[in-house]
Order: sequence, then structure tokens, then C-alpha cells
Amino acid sequence: MTAALLSLAAMLAADPVLAQAAGPAASAAPAAALKLDTVTVQRSDIQQTVEAAGKLQLRKWADTYAQIGGQVKEVSVAIGDTVQADQALLEISPAQQAAKVESNRAQMARLQAELADQRAQHDFAQLQFKRQTQLKAQNATREEAFESARMNASSASARLDAITAQIHELEATLKIDEEARQKTLVKAPIAGTVVSLAVRKGQMLGAAQTAAPLLRIADLSEMTVAARVAESDVTRLRPGMAASFTTPGYPGKRWSGKLRQVIPVPADDTGEQGKQAFYIVLFEVKNQDHELMSGMSAQVQFVVAQARDALLLPANCLGAPDESGQYKVNVLDAGQRVSSRKVKVGLQNSQQAQILSGLVAGDKVLVGPVPAGLAAPAAFEAGAKPAVASGS
Repeated sequence: MTAALLSLAAMLAADPVLAQAAGPAASAAPAAALKLDTVTVQRSDIQQTVEAAGKLQLRKWADTYAQIGGQVKEVSVAIGDTVQADQALLEISPAQQAAKVESNRAQMARLQAELADQRAQHDFAQLQFKRQTQLKAQNATREEAFESARMNASSASARLDAITAQIHELEATLKIDEEARQKTLVKAPIAGTVVSLAVRKGQMLGAAQTAAPLLRIADLSEMTVAARVAESDVTRLRPGMAASFTTPGYPGKRWSGKLRQVIPVPADDTGEQGKQAFYIVLFEVKNQDHELMSGMSAQVQFVVAQARDALLLPANCLGAPDESGQYKVNVLDAGQRVSSRKVKVGLQNSQQAQILSGLVAGDKVLVGPVPAGLAAPAAFEAGAKPAVASGS
């Protein structure tokens, strides 16, 4: 009997696997001697996100145009200046000469005088025709006198209509002249900041140049982020989703907004000839301090799903799922014993995974494979007793 016990002790000392199979007391010594890499299951928040690169754009802006041709008399703003709506930005001296305007006014005065004279002649001719009509009824006038009076009355009416038509035409011209004088001042269509200026003092503006914008005014209190999202991810995005971004100009600072729109056509020439398509996704951010500027690059995150106060495990502790979609992890208990568990996973990202079942907060999960000294033999896991040599 003593020889058998000595033989078993020698076998346990030589083989730590048999020592573990023999019982906790036998396996405690080698387990304690090993340095195990573990992580603790903890509660925290987790987000599932879509990453994309983007650019900052102006959200609200308006261009100003010259409404008349002429020479730029004065430019009262510069790029970066803050302006109010209807504020005068520049003044244009119209190409139409002032002498021509004065000539039109003088012509109007002459026509008004002619109109007054013609009205008097018209009234006199009408009176003469009326008198001749009465005399003819009494056979007290000659036919030639009656016809002459009728012709003079008709001619006076025609001349009166002609002068009145000339006055109306000249009034339209004078109205155009007045409107042109009012258009010499170019005013800001909205309140904001001057972000571009394409005119200078003394510059001549022709008819073609009036179709080109002279200045651009932008409201910088809010910016638009245009993110390029791959076709494999864009189908997961919906308006109203939380979005945020960082930009290299402000390390460690993050801006947030809500997804506004997904442009339903591919960006640029993407998606052609078998290439992956990218889609522009837009959202706005507040910019009250004007820190953000148009053209800045942005690293964007869209929050597809999230969970609060969830059980979390580092993603690198999970291997491949089994046929049921569950994962196998190894848990180390307080007695330094390793047991295998199956866990159900919810949300995942590149760093963490949400544990729905199989673990509790505080469990220590082994990182990597189980060391050989702690692995239980297959026969012991099945419930069989380890075989020992018999002795006499």
C-alpha cells in the first residue's frame, strides 16, 4: 500500500495535468505559480459606429451681384468682415452718363409744355367743330367750313394722343434711370461674414460681369459636414442618427450633430467600372465661436446602435462563433481554476463586445489559450476517474 501511494505521488509530481485531475488541492500549486493574463468583465456604455472621412462646408451663404454696368466707385468691406443684412458693400458709378439723364428730363419738360399747348388747341378745335355743327343744322354755314372744323378737331385730338404717348415712353425711360441710380449701391442679402471678394475699386463692370458674383456672404454660426460613406455602410444610416467628428486643427475636441440627409447618388465618379461607390452624408454642427472653417477635414462617426450600462468584454477575448452564434471564453475563478463558458454577444465594435448572457460583472476572462498546466484532460471533463497504477 505504501509503495502504491509513493508511486502515485511521483506521477502527480511529474505530470501537472494528472495533478489537476486528482483534485483542487493537487492543481493549486502549479496554477498559482503561473502568471495569467486576464481581463475583468465590467459595466459601461458601448456604441456601434460607422466611420467616414469628410469635409466642412458652408451651411448658409448668399452671393451678391451688380445689377448695372459701370465703374466700381467704392468697396467698403474686406474678406473676413462681419456685415448686417442690407448693409452697403460697394458703390458703382453707372456707365450711363448723367448728361443723358438730364437730357431726358429736359425733354420731359418740353413735352409737358407741348401737351398743355396742344390741349388748348384741341379744346378750341372742338369748340369750333361744335359751333359749325349747330350752324349746319340751321343751314347757316357752308359745307367747306363745317368740314374744315371737323378736320381740325380730329387733327388736334391726334396730336394730343401723340404727345401723350411720347410722355408715357419718356416716363418709362426716366423710371429706368431712377432704378439704375438706386442700383448703384450693392447691399448684403443676409447677415454674415464676407468669405470671398472678386471686385476692387476702380474696376469696370460690363454687361457680362454683372452675371458673376462680386462677393459671397456666409453665416458661419453653423457648418455642414459632408462625409463620404462607403456603399457597404451607407445602408445602415438613417436621418436623425447621432453623428460626431474630430478635425486635426483641434486635437482632442469633438463636435456633434444629427444626420440630416443621405444624397442618393454616388459621389463624383465613384462606383464606375466595378469600383466601390461612396455616398455623401450631411449633418450640421454649431459654430458660434467660428472655430470651424470651410474646407477643414473631418473624421466622422455615425452612431448606428448603442447600449447603456452594458456588460462589456474586450473584443480580442472572443474567437470565432460556433454554429449557434455563441462564443467560448475561459473564466478564472478565485481558486485559480479555469472553466469554459459559452456567452451570447450583442453589440460589437473594434474594441469591445456587449455580453448578453454567460458572464457577470467581475468575472475574470482569460486572454489567449489556456496554459497547458491548467487544461483539464478530456477524460476528467467527461466525468471519468483518472486511472492509477495498483500496487501491493
